[in-house]
Amino acid sequence: MNSPQLSSIGAGAPLENQLSTYLDVATAAALAAGEVLQACWGKLESIVEKGRPGDLVTEADKQAEAAILAIIRQHFPDHSILAEESGQFGDLNAEYLWAIDPLDGTTNYAHQYPFSAASIGLLINGVPVVGAIFDPFHKELFRGAVGLGATCNDKPIHVSSVNKLAQSLLVTGFAYDRRETLDNNYQEFCYLTHITQGVRRAGAASVDLAYVACGRLDGYWERGLSPWDLAAGVAILEAAGGTVTAYDRRPFDIRSGRILATNGQIHAELSQELLHVAQIEPWSWLGVRG
Repeated sequence: MNSPQLSSIGAGAPLENQLSTYLDVATAAALAAGEVLQACWGKLESIVEKGRPGDLVTEADKQAEAAILAIIRQHFPDHSILAEESGQFGDLNAEYLWAIDPLDGTTNYAHQYPFSAASIGLLINGVPVVGAIFDPFHKELFRGAVGLGATCNDKPIHVSSVNKLAQSLLVTGFAYDRRETLDNNYQEFCYLTHITQGVRRAGAASVDLAYVACGRLDGYWERGLSPWDLAAGVAILEAAGGTVTAYDRRPFDIRSGRILATNGQIHAELSQELLHVAQIEPWSWLGVRG
C-alpha cells in the first residue's frame, strides 16, 4: 500500500501537528493497557475460548481494552471504534476509526510466554495512518504516523536493507481456522523456510509488523487477520519505510484479512514465491487430531 500524502487523506485532512496529537493519544492508551497487562501477568483467573479453538479471551484483555477505550473516548468522543473484545462503536466507514487490540498474543499471554502487546491504530478514511504498539514484557514502545516517521522508545527506526529473499528472515502466523480450511499457510511456511534464512512464528501480528519496521525481520505475511491486528503495525511499518500490499502486490485492503509486509527490497520476490506455493489440506482432514 502506498502511504497517502497528508493533503490526500481526505477533506479536512489533519496537519502534522494533529497527527502528532492522535499519536500521543494512541501512545497513552497503549501504555495504560500495558500497565494492566503487567498487573495481570501470572494472575489470570479466567481463560475462555470465544468460539474457535485457540481463540482465547481473559480478564486482562477486557480490563486493558476498558483502559484504552476510556482514553480514546475522553479525547475523541465522536470518533468510531472497532475493538476486539467490545466490538463496534459508530460507523465503520467513518472518517476516523480506531482499531484496538488490547492484548495481541492472548494465547502467549495465557501461557505466560512473554510475547504480547497492546496495539492501537487510527484509520483515516480507511487508511491506517497512526499506530502505537507497546510490548510491556520487553519494555518496547513502537510509534509511527504518516509523514512523522517511526520510533522505538523514542529512537528512530527504519526497515532493513536486505535485498535478496535468500538472505532474509521472515515471520508469519497461523489463523484460528487453520484446522478446517484449505486456505492456510502451512505449505508456504515450509517452502519459505527452505529458501530463506528462516521463518519465525511468534504469535502477535502487531509485534511482527513492528519488528519488520525496525529491521529485525525483513518480511511478514499472514491471512485470517482482523483490522485490529493490523492497523497500528501497518501505520508504523509504512512510516519506517516499509511496503504493505496484498499477496499479489495489489493495494492492501485491511478488511481482507491478508497482508504482505516487507522492507520493500524483497517485496516483489516474496510475492512471486507466495503465489507459486500450492496449498495442502488441514491436518485434521488427514486424520490427525486437531
